[in-house]
This record gives sequence, structure tokens and C-alpha cells, in this order.
Amino acid sequence: MSRGAARTPTGSATETRPWLATRWDRLNGEARVAGVDLARGLAVLGMFAAHLLWIREVFDWGDPTTWIHIVDGRSSILFATLAGVSIGLVTGGPAPLAGRRMETARLRLVVRAFLLWLLGLLLDSTGVPVYVILQAYGILFILAVAFTRLRARTLFIVAGAIALIMPFVQVWLDANPFWLTPTGALTAMALGWHYPFTVWIAFVLAGLGVARAGIRRTRVQVWTLVGGAALAAIGYGLHAVSGSDAASEQSSFWAALWTARPHSTGLLEVIGTGGFALAVVAACVLACRTVLVWVVLPLRAVGSMPLTAYTVQLLVWAWVATIVLGTSRDLGGFRDLDPFVPLAVWTVVGCTAWALLVGRGPLEWAFDRFTRLVVKERADVEGQPLDRVEQ
Repeated sequence: MSRGAARTPTGSATETRPWLATRWDRLNGEARVAGVDLARGLAVLGMFAAHLLWIREVFDWGDPTTWIHIVDGRSSILFATLAGVSIGLVTGGPAPLAGRRMETARLRLVVRAFLLWLLGLLLDSTGVPVYVILQAYGILFILAVAFTRLRARTLFIVAGAIALIMPFVQVWLDANPFWLTPTGALTAMALGWHYPFTVWIAFVLAGLGVARAGIRRTRVQVWTLVGGAALAAIGYGLHAVSGSDAASEQSSFWAALWTARPHSTGLLEVIGTGGFALAVVAACVLACRTVLVWVVLPLRAVGSMPLTAYTVQLLVWAWVATIVLGTSRDLGGFRDLDPFVPLAVWTVVGCTAWALLVGRGPLEWAFDRFTRLVVKERADVEGQPLDRVEQ
């Protein structure tokens, strides 16, 4: 069979298409949800900005110069929410897979989770002074597997319960002096504790719930946008009138709980930023129902290979910082080099070229190949084979 042969759902060749046409079809075909790719692209570049830019001013909606604060903490939670959406799509979307097909999908998620965790540890070994999210991502994947058979309503209820209850526990967990010991520091790195799975599973399950509700449906998109915006308004509004600040959070259980400060895992951050993430996902999917889908194609290309983009950014950072500064650990020195714009531009250009000329991102391809070698296809006779699911 020729390299660019198009296939029917059963895998038989129906026509031969040029290679570039098949790459275009993959990025823009029905197998992908364009808005999810857009949201992932924004999340990746947002994490770049949070890593590489100095963010000093206090956030103020009335002052556009402070709006860069929007990436702090929100990009990573958006990333986690999108993980849930992706898990939902590969396990059946609105109708969860059944039988051996679900068993195959879940086993592949477990293998992928281990690979993500291992890659996270390897990236931490570069010495780049950021909290690598991939260890937490891997743990969240494994936890999410237990919920893949649930329907949307149940997922939203469980996500809401975790979001309202676990921040109370998290304040106590974070205050444990164990984390200040050498063993605690190593444990925190292995768990990705800066993104604690104990609370962050709520974001993943909320995203999984959106996929189960039917993210391609206009009604679901609109309600997700409205509901997410309402939650964001509640969380950030309550924070604005609370008077909470970083200093008070260090001395008071209730101040540590009642806050929306980025990376605090406070109750108001979970509500506000969780809602923000849902609203962004819905807004991106709605935007991609219009002509904007072509305008944002480069961002969608980044979102089609987020693991590659995220990993390459950290590797380039380690390489350049070691050459220029003599160490990869000097965060301030590297930020002073103003690396964000060149890294972001080259990421967008590189991902767009790769997606249109080659196809799947290199790390995404490698992870997929490995998981399929480890966990063979065991699809039932009826239904679409798992191999045809992109996200």
C-alpha cells in the first residue's frame, strides 16, 4: 500500500492521495477536535510565558500591562483539564467504549502515564529551574483510568465534590514539615507535588466530563462556556473581596484555604481557575466553528504536539543556558536573555511545518508506537477500531 493511501474505517485502501494532502487531512479532519488543539496550543505557550517572562506587577483588569498574569497558574490547570478531555475522546467520547476496546484503551493510558512520568524525571535532571508537570500528569492519567466508564453527570458530581473537599485536606498536607526534608524534596519531585494530584484530579475529571457530555455539540459548548465563566467569576470575585495575600496564607489555615492565588491550590483557585479552564476550552471549540479555525492553524499545530513542544522548550533552555550562563539553573539570568519571543515563535513555526510536512509530533508518535507495541489492539468486532482515534 502506498504511503499516502487513504483508508476506510476498516483499513482497506480506497484511493491514493499525495503525502501533503494526508498531513493536511490529519490536522483538519473529523478525527480531531480543532478547538481542543487550539486550547492545548494556548496552554503550551502560556506555560512558556509563565516559565520565561518576569511577572512582577499585581494583576489588574483595568491595566492591560498586567494581563500577562493570566498565564500564571492558569496555563497548567488548563493543561490538566485538557488531559481529561483527551482521555474522554480516546475512550469513546459521549459513549464510553465497552468490553475489550475499553480494556485496551485503559491499558494504553497506563503505559502512556508511565512514559510521561519517566520523561518528567528526565527533564528534571536537566536542572532547568521549573516545576515539571509531567510527573503529575502521569499520575493523573492513572487515576483517571478508574473513572473512564462513568457518564458525564457522574463525572461532574465527582469532580465538584473533590474540588470542594480536597482543598481543605491539601492545606494540611502542604503544611507537613516532611516536604522540607531531603527525602520530602525528592518525593515532591517524583509526585509533581507542585501540581498535587490530590486536588488536580478534579480538573481532569471535569475535562473528562465535558468529553462525555459531547464536546462536539453546540449545546455542550455553550453550557460549558457559561458554567465555566460563572465559576471563574465566583472564585475570583470572592478572592478579590477576601483581602487574602501570600503573607497571610503562611500564618492562617483559613487564609491558605480561602484564596485564588496561582499555585496555592486554595479553594477559590480550584473554583475560579477550574472554571476559567472550562470556559477557555469551550471558547476555543466555539471559535473553531468559524473562519477563525484557519487563522489559528499555527496554534492548533502546536496543540497537536504539546508533549514535543513542552519537552523541546526545556531541552533548548537547558542547552542555551548552559552555554551562555554556564549553568541551566539560573532562572533570573535566563529570563534576562528575553528568550520567550524567539522560543515561542520558533515553536509555532516548527510545529506548523512539522504538522503539515511530516505529521504527528515526534514524541507523540514515539509514545503512541510504544504503547501499541506493549498493548496490542483487542477491539470488539463492532465499532471503530482504536487505531482510528487521534485524540
